[in-house]
Amino acid sequence: MNFPEYRPRRLRQNAAFRRMVRETTLSTDDLILPLFVIGGKKVKTPISSLPGQFHLSVDHLVKTAKDAFNLGIPAIILFGIPDKKDPLGTTAYENNGIVQRAVKEVKSKVPDLLVITDVCLCQYTDHGHCGCIEGNRVDNDSSLELLAQTALSHAKAGADMVAPSDMMDGRVGEIRTILDENAFSHIPIMSYAAKYCSAFYGPFREAADSAPKFGDRKTYQMDPANAAEALREVELDIAEGADIIMVKPALPYLDILARVKREFNIPIAAYNVSGEYAMVKAAEKMGWINGEAVMMETLTSIKRAGADMILTYFAMDAARALRA
Repeated sequence: MNFPEYRPRRLRQNAAFRRMVRETTLSTDDLILPLFVIGGKKVKTPISSLPGQFHLSVDHLVKTAKDAFNLGIPAIILFGIPDKKDPLGTTAYENNGIVQRAVKEVKSKVPDLLVITDVCLCQYTDHGHCGCIEGNRVDNDSSLELLAQTALSHAKAGADMVAPSDMMDGRVGEIRTILDENAFSHIPIMSYAAKYCSAFYGPFREAADSAPKFGDRKTYQMDPANAAEALREVELDIAEGADIIMVKPALPYLDILARVKREFNIPIAAYNVSGEYAMVKAAEKMGWINGEAVMMETLTSIKRAGADMILTYFAMDAARALRA
């Protein structure tokens, strides 16, 4: 097939042709909206590093959840900001914790919206790490029980899915076991399986008040230089019972996403993280880019690379654009 016999532009000459031959289609069904829930009432506080995103009290969270559902977004994922913190992150697994209260309220008001909960300790510990501290290190095995108890408390509150993001070895198996032993075998696990130690998380750490107070997370989150290791992490989590696996961040790791898609026959999520979102918003504010066009191109690239679902702060904006 050579020019002039083959002319690829024939099928690009108008919108109808382009729609008919389009290989990747983005839908609202692909989107999961992250939300930050905080204590109090009638609280809707802008997050400075995430324009258009807010800290929401439960009443405002319910309103936003309803809006998302009415736009056709099938799921939200909740991140809680507690009123108090301690070394063991005990408010993460309290029956009346902030996320647990939010889950109950959202499910009572918007029952058909899927509520996913982030399972981690970093927002709840006074040191900001994702597990228990022994000496000057994050101890893997002592953290597993607390993470499992957190997941169980979310399931008891009515969560439709739990999503461990801590990157402790063995946590998926521990969570699967405790859920099964407590009559929650129907609750799926979406594992942050290939979660890199990324500089793109900066705005999220402000939003979730989860920056580590000492050191960094390089001993448990993945080295950005590694690819084969991501495949091993994914394989381990699937073996332990993960129903969906996630690659995070999305844009700097589209190669990882594509490799995981080729290797594993399992639903794959990708997290279009806070730094990716904030850069687009900042460039749009400066007038350097068309923000909506870049948003849609970004999300399409993540879908094209292999994501079956995309966690993104753009979810509501994208849903509106898809309806237009």
